[in-house]
Amino acid sequence: MRDRCSTVQVARLIGVTSDTLHRWIRDGRVEAPPIQTLGGMKVRLWTEEDIDKVKKYKAETYRKKPRRKKKI
Repeated sequence: MRDRCSTVQVARLIGVTSDTLHRWIRDGRVEAPPIQTLGGMKVRLWTEEDIDKVKKYKAETYRKKPRRKKKI
């Protein structure tokens, strides 16, 4: 894996949408790395340790809604 990942990359990596990860950050459920400015853009650069914390949170608390059965 790369040295550091963006928030969108982390969301894809752990299998949630970026909206879900942003909501977890906003609600204080996961601690995000500080915002940095790179090339005029503000981004969060996640380390492997940061990603492990989010994976742990997801494993302990996140449940996907059950899928509906298709009508035959």
